[in-house]
Amino acid sequence: MHPSHYARLTPDKPAVIMAGSGERLTFGELEADSNRAAQLFRSLGLKAGDAVAAYLPNIPAYFSVAWAAQRSGLYFVALSSRLTLEEVEYIARDSGAKVVVAGANLENTGSLASKLSDLCLFTIGGAVEGFRSWEEATSAMPAERIADEIAGGEMLYSSGTTGRPKGIRPELPANGDITAMPMTTVVAKTRFEANEDSVYLCPAPLYHAAPLRWSMAIQHLGGTVVVMEKYDAEAALAAIDHYRVTHSQWVPTHFIRMLKLPDEVRAKYDVSSLKLAIHASAPCPVPVKKAMIDWFGPILVEYYAGTEGNGMTIINSHEWLKKPGSVGKANFCVVHICDDDGVELAANEIGNVYFEGDHPFEYHNAPEKTAGAYHDKGWTTLGDIGRLDEDGYLFLTDRKSFMIISGGVNIYPQEIENHLIGHPKVADVAVIGAPCPEMGERVVAVVQPANWDDANDDFAAELQAWARTALSGIKVPRQYDFMAELPRHDTGKLYKRLIRDKYWEQAAG
Repeated sequence: MHPSHYARLTPDKPAVIMAGSGERLTFGELEADSNRAAQLFRSLGLKAGDAVAAYLPNIPAYFSVAWAAQRSGLYFVALSSRLTLEEVEYIARDSGAKVVVAGANLENTGSLASKLSDLCLFTIGGAVEGFRSWEEATSAMPAERIADEIAGGEMLYSSGTTGRPKGIRPELPANGDITAMPMTTVVAKTRFEANEDSVYLCPAPLYHAAPLRWSMAIQHLGGTVVVMEKYDAEAALAAIDHYRVTHSQWVPTHFIRMLKLPDEVRAKYDVSSLKLAIHASAPCPVPVKKAMIDWFGPILVEYYAGTEGNGMTIINSHEWLKKPGSVGKANFCVVHICDDDGVELAANEIGNVYFEGDHPFEYHNAPEKTAGAYHDKGWTTLGDIGRLDEDGYLFLTDRKSFMIISGGVNIYPQEIENHLIGHPKVADVAVIGAPCPEMGERVVAVVQPANWDDANDDFAAELQAWARTALSGIKVPRQYDFMAELPRHDTGKLYKRLIRDKYWEQAAG
């Protein structure tokens, strides 16, 4: 199974459809484009183990570049289009990329020429000084497969929500077979029942691990990927309706925005073609997930994993309704909960979440970060805290770095956030620990109101009353502040560090 296989069988079938414009890339075109790109990489002297970076918006050519790297033995480095110029330069340098393919219309592309002048630079979609045209360079190459095809892989960077992005550079597949299925494809086929008839909606940026990996998994299996240029709640429903989407992947922020559409807007679109609505990346509040199951039906499947690829848990809707709040049971791995000394804990005790399995990883050029992710027994962690119940279901509590210690008591913001987001006038919320001379830290809720006119003391009092209905006294926020828009990654992850740091800087200053 590989797109090249479907290029022979069904060359005119769409491998990619852009949800907004309707632009299509067939499997035949994807095969020819990725072959030409692979030929270009070889002509530039790139060999197996080298890296190529893509700084691109969601466009069909994203897959041409990614599959070219996959069949050339190269590491494919996905650069977020939201990064600053300095961050783009840092990741390009840190990854060792020899080629950068950039979108001509992205904000920082023009400035990259002087920062990365020693690399091979190409643009897609227009001319930029200091860059060669990707379209012209690849069109001059033959569309035949390179003689030395060998499997490459992704070198992706964490979203940097708790610090500078960390690169994960896995070992390339040992057998070098480009048709071998990576773990994401195996899960898509065996657990999510994806196949050549699947139509998969990708509402998120392709530079992130999950959208990229799952989209390529669907293409690996011969299915069609419908890619949104940019997420919009109503447009997502329209895409499901129009393209008869069977599989989709979301983050809780997507759900929240769809649920807050007026009932008459939601009723306009038929979502009955959906067989699975997969979600991950960030914790989903229990009321939000219940509402989505009521709407979409019991087709939601949640998984917990990371860019590191060191383990995974999965839970379907029927299991979740019996275990609300769980992220599921171990999948191709074993989950352990340990205290800070590495001692394994009993069922329902809260501690550090570790994965045991044959999925080692390391953070590129960061040996201390790598060492900090490993248990003495070789197990690895993503830095999350949780518990396993007596049936082996994992419940995440929060990230260890976000835990608040107030008066010596550990407080986990996720529980507080999950309750506050249920208020009908709250669009988003972050709970952080701010410095407190008496208690060490105090609980502060930073709220994005659905209507900015509500950013006032009366609403703060209303939220305080709302919090007291479900939270114990120690967890009730001592302060409510308002922000027009919380700093969230396009994947739904919250840059809580940016919010928290402002409070600590103010206290120190």
